[in-house]
Amino acid sequence: MSSLVRRTYSTRPARQPPSSPPSDLVSSPPRPNLKRKRPLTDHLSFTNTPTTKKAKPQKSTNKTKQKTLTQLHFALETSVLKTCPLCDLTFTQGAPDDESLHRSHCLRVQKGLEWGKEEEKESVKAGVEELCSDVRLKNGSKGRIISFRAEVSGRIGTKLQTLLDTINLTLSSPPLSQRVLQASKVYLFLLHCPTATSSRREKIVGCVIAQRITSAMAIVHPSSDETVKDTPTSLIPVDPSTNLYVCPTPLPTPMGIPRLFVSSSHRRLGIASRLLTSASQTFILGCPLDPSKGEVAFTQPTGAGKSVLEKWGKGGVRIYEE
Repeated sequence: MSSLVRRTYSTRPARQPPSSPPSDLVSSPPRPNLKRKRPLTDHLSFTNTPTTKKAKPQKSTNKTKQKTLTQLHFALETSVLKTCPLCDLTFTQGAPDDESLHRSHCLRVQKGLEWGKEEEKESVKAGVEELCSDVRLKNGSKGRIISFRAEVSGRIGTKLQTLLDTINLTLSSPPLSQRVLQASKVYLFLLHCPTATSSRREKIVGCVIAQRITSAMAIVHPSSDETVKDTPTSLIPVDPSTNLYVCPTPLPTPMGIPRLFVSSSHRRLGIASRLLTSASQTFILGCPLDPSKGEVAFTQPTGAGKSVLEKWGKGGVRIYEE
């Protein structure tokens, strides 16, 4: 009895074997492993490269932080400002510029300025005219009075500018404008100060600036029983502390005195009155002026200036606005 054979494969035709044997079955030398090695950093779980942390976003606040400020105060026992009793100049102690200015200014206020050989050499060129010579003062010293135009230049012009700066600083007055200087003349009192080395040494100890003006106001003296409150409103107060008032009505006046100065060491010797007399007699050529008749006027005078104009002007001097 024949036994039945059972096929366990499909009826698909069998695949023919390849013509050449596979590479793994051929006895050939093994190929070298050409696979690249992985870098060390691929095997490590950490690296030395610092990681950048992401900045946390700051909360935007409208309020800004305000710093607390501290103010420092210096408690000084003495004030740094000092007023000189000799020249009445207030300066800052400890400041080199202020102290240097005070020394030079105080020396000029007390003793005047030098009039040397250089100024004397330019006298003819600058048109300097000697009005009086050998003028004897109350203390026996002698001097002379010279005059020239206020717009002079050169070394004499420089000396005049220094003198005017000293006068303006002493009187707390503004500088004279160029227009005023063009219509003015300068009168100087030169005091003889001979020394062992020079017999012609002179100093400027007095100065008067005379200006051409057209009108001024008459001085009015209220009666002694009237107080300042009872003074008529039509009067203009010039210096109520000295009871000095003027009438606002302008009166014809040919000459004005905007500046008057005498060094402190040479006051009360008659220098101011000598200068004013020379100015009133020679300011207008061939026409002497009489202060008692109101032909001479002053700008707003100080206390010392008020006594001079009252004594020299004999009550007729007027006041004008500079």
